[in-house]
Amino acid sequence: MASTSSSPLVVSVLSPVDGAVVQTHSELSLADAKTALAAAKAAAHPWAKGTSLDERIRLVTRFVDAFLAHADDVAKELSALIGRPLRHSHNEIKGFEFRARHLLATAAESLADVVLPEPNPASVFRRRIVREPHGVVLIIAAWNYPYLVSVNGVIPALLAGNTVLLKQAPQTYSCGDWFATAAKEAGLPEGVFQNIKTDHAVTAELIRDKRLDHLHFTGSVRGGREVLKTAAADRFINVGLELGGKDPAYVRPDADIKYAAENIIDGVMYNSGQSCCAVERVYVHEAVFEEFVKAAVDVVKGYNLGTPFDPAVNLGPVVNVRAASTIRAQVNDAVAKGAKTLIEPSLFPAAKDGTAFVAPQLLVNVDHSMSIMKDETFGPVVGIMKVASDDEALQLMNDSDYGLTASVWTKDVDVAERLANEIEAGTVFMNRCDFLDPALPWTGVKDSGRGSTLSKLGFDAVTRPKAIHFRTKEV
Repeated sequence: MASTSSSPLVVSVLSPVDGAVVQTHSELSLADAKTALAAAKAAAHPWAKGTSLDERIRLVTRFVDAFLAHADDVAKELSALIGRPLRHSHNEIKGFEFRARHLLATAAESLADVVLPEPNPASVFRRRIVREPHGVVLIIAAWNYPYLVSVNGVIPALLAGNTVLLKQAPQTYSCGDWFATAAKEAGLPEGVFQNIKTDHAVTAELIRDKRLDHLHFTGSVRGGREVLKTAAADRFINVGLELGGKDPAYVRPDADIKYAAENIIDGVMYNSGQSCCAVERVYVHEAVFEEFVKAAVDVVKGYNLGTPFDPAVNLGPVVNVRAASTIRAQVNDAVAKGAKTLIEPSLFPAAKDGTAFVAPQLLVNVDHSMSIMKDETFGPVVGIMKVASDDEALQLMNDSDYGLTASVWTKDVDVAERLANEIEAGTVFMNRCDFLDPALPWTGVKDSGRGSTLSKLGFDAVTRPKAIHFRTKEV
């Protein structure tokens, strides 16, 4: 049951580096959360109908500019919150801008009416499809990329004429505060954008409230199921889900092995593997297996695990000790079932049991009886499995409950096209991985979620179609 206490619950945010408290936040009571929802509902019609698209583009552009003006402080805080190397936190801010600018540049075209041609010039009919905003949109973001996850939903939702409630994960609550500051500095009308800090019970009550019109959740499969169950309990609210991944890479015998190893290992290790689209399984054709494994080991040995503000560090801790323990347990389970580790842990002295620092690891002699090849890892480790053919690789790539991204490493575009046609994933890459292009839809299949963000389809997700069908004169 949601809290109705007038005394807010105080949440402490712990540093992954040393477990020290880096921030505290007061969560909203149910009454305060409902007040925020009421303000969003009151602002929805004036924002959608009383503000032109050109004016919304102008104000959201100011919002983006205002946020970017704080980029250095934002990046430093983010590294302190999740332990990511500082230069990589700066990369997230650059990614935010890249996606936001694209969405701003394409909003007018993406939201334009679709006028249906009339075959007869003398026709008395006028037909078109318009996009109407849902109304009040709740976006529940994830801690691993709090700004990149948020920008995918917040920017198109606002541009389309929705009002937005943003709920960040407790680990990154303050990331929502930066958005709220930017909204105020940009002059967004009261109630159009609000950052809320709510526990699970209060959030569930907001989802059940009929004043909420659309919901987008990014997080775990378990969390997605709970959100969907809550949303579907007694109403027909629209729900978008971006959930987990166990993304495969397949290295064919004609691939550039050095290039593939460098890029696949970056896809495994970036952000300490804490990405829904990180590479979590690697299949390598037997003809180049040994060559690839050697190249991958050499790449991993070049990583430096340490604290986020050391400029020499390119691999930070995972988010907390519990996550680190889960990753280590997955590796130990694989080894107990016959897998072999290739990286000597002593190369990474910062990695110690009882801390959030996890040594990067590669494993061979793996198979699909092992958790490390089936269950999401969310850490800097990966299993590498030998295959005899494209068909075997395809079967193994699709042998998963997830389907977010997959990558094929080859010089043969025709083969990549054939495999892409059969791979069960929202995105199929050739010779790249772990990247979101805002001109393309970000979507998943199976337990990786439903719906889409980014591209024109991302605007479709935060709007509903309305048919306009006029007869202009009697016949």
